[in-house]
Amino acid sequence: MIQSLTVENIALITRADLTLQTGLTAITGETGAGKSLLIDSLLLALGGRAESHLVRQGAPKAHISLLVDLKTNPQAEQACNELGIDLEDHQLLIQRELTAEGRSTVRINGRPTTVGILRSLSPHIADLHGQHDHRNLLNPEKQLELLDTWIGEPAQNLKTELQIQLARVQALNSQIKSLQTSERDRAQRIDLLEFQVSEIIEAELQPLESEDLKAHLNRLVHAQKLGDTFNILIDSLSECENSATERLSIATRDLAQATTLDPSLASTLELTETAESALAEALYQMRHYVETLDYNPEAIEIAAARLDLISRLKKKYGESETEILIHLESAQTELDHLMNQSADISHLTQELEIQTKELQTLADSLTLLRKQKAKEFSKETLHHIRELALEKAEFSLLFLPQEIDQSGQESSEFQFSANPGEPSQPLHKIASGGELSRVMLAIKVACADSQGVQTLIFDEVDTGLSGRAAAITARKLQQLSTQNQVIVISHLAQVAAAADHHIEIEKTTNKNQTRTQLHTLSTESRPQAIARLLAGEEIGTSALANAREILISAQRPEKSLVLTG
Repeated sequence: MIQSLTVENIALITRADLTLQTGLTAITGETGAGKSLLIDSLLLALGGRAESHLVRQGAPKAHISLLVDLKTNPQAEQACNELGIDLEDHQLLIQRELTAEGRSTVRINGRPTTVGILRSLSPHIADLHGQHDHRNLLNPEKQLELLDTWIGEPAQNLKTELQIQLARVQALNSQIKSLQTSERDRAQRIDLLEFQVSEIIEAELQPLESEDLKAHLNRLVHAQKLGDTFNILIDSLSECENSATERLSIATRDLAQATTLDPSLASTLELTETAESALAEALYQMRHYVETLDYNPEAIEIAAARLDLISRLKKKYGESETEILIHLESAQTELDHLMNQSADISHLTQELEIQTKELQTLADSLTLLRKQKAKEFSKETLHHIRELALEKAEFSLLFLPQEIDQSGQESSEFQFSANPGEPSQPLHKIASGGELSRVMLAIKVACADSQGVQTLIFDEVDTGLSGRAAAITARKLQQLSTQNQVIVISHLAQVAAAADHHIEIEKTTNKNQTRTQLHTLSTESRPQAIARLLAGEEIGTSALANAREILISAQRPEKSLVLTG
């Protein structure tokens, strides 16, 4: 989840520190106050296009810092691992600087990196939906991914098998083409493959070896510090005068005597005896750990050299040890065929036919699974759509055949109709902005149990809504935030009132300067903010009373809200 966002010198924002929490957070403020600037800042932090006009006038540069906790986001941690990003305490700090001349720099956890790496990582951090930004929802490829995400492990496993089988088929095709090239080209290819195979085999790689090496190297480098730390701990716990062991032993003995006078203390005595035993075991493990520590400069050099070798191999053959070994297997297979002078293209063609049939079988299985689950997915999504004040809407998936690729042998197209009597058509052709927002929200709620990204950001998802539709949207956002961190920028009182946390953006003008400030609202100040959404700046008694009623009715069932003032 996103823990904090710090923005400096972005347009109207001189400096803004935004602390975010779990649950539903609403950000409100008058038009032009700077809500969209927060979205622009988040987009920059997630690899968005840097534009010099975003730098505050008169400032040499703008700076954005985004702190993310990945403790409960294993997919994001795996992505960091694959990109070579080291994490400390599951924390990810993204810093982006933009100069007035348009130059941009990126740092992740203090290390310089590229915008490309940041963009590849950002989908695992947050899913941002703007008022006019529904590319993922309207993209057929992304629609298919949404369905597969909703299906879960069965679809993902089939896709993985299909991708592996597709790689086999492509490798066979490559081998056949290679055998059909000229002898000179064949000899050159053999030389290259022999070098690659030899280099990888000599390295004797093991899957995930670099991660183990990093941990081993880290322990070697810090062996002296770790030893000193644990020796101090052992001394304070056991070996010094009046140590914890000694005091706990005395306490246990005294409690044992007291138990003979009052047997009801037996359970307390048992706890202290358990603590004494646990402390003894901990000390045993600490002493054993210290004995295993060995500060060995030669071992450090060996580990560092090994890591450097693996890094060089990754640059040549794949982003992970597994990919390198897959490349080795492919290279060996191709080399064997090239070296075999009697290699028969017809034999390879027969093998290709067999593997192609297997590929087709996997693709058919994936298609069947998708078609079986699509009705259930459509039904659940439609249920949420109709709850969002589109009672007569229709929603379904249309599959369109295509040549087999990494995603299968079909693309998908969301079909939608908002009104009875109207035929369903592709979503992007007929849905209005408000309808599109609600469809997108419905899908997100339907996928909440299986969605990998844990932070969802909605920029005015309630556009075009009012009354009952707004209240239902607020409840859906609450529902979505039970399993995700949800941040919503809104103009609607119903949505803001449903939030667990409320941040208000205020624009102030002083002399010739205009600035934007953020205020985290307390329970006491929220009614005034809700009333401003209802009635504007002139807040009357009736608007304030209405705001209090909306706040009370919008709270989650498990919460109670006491309003004062």
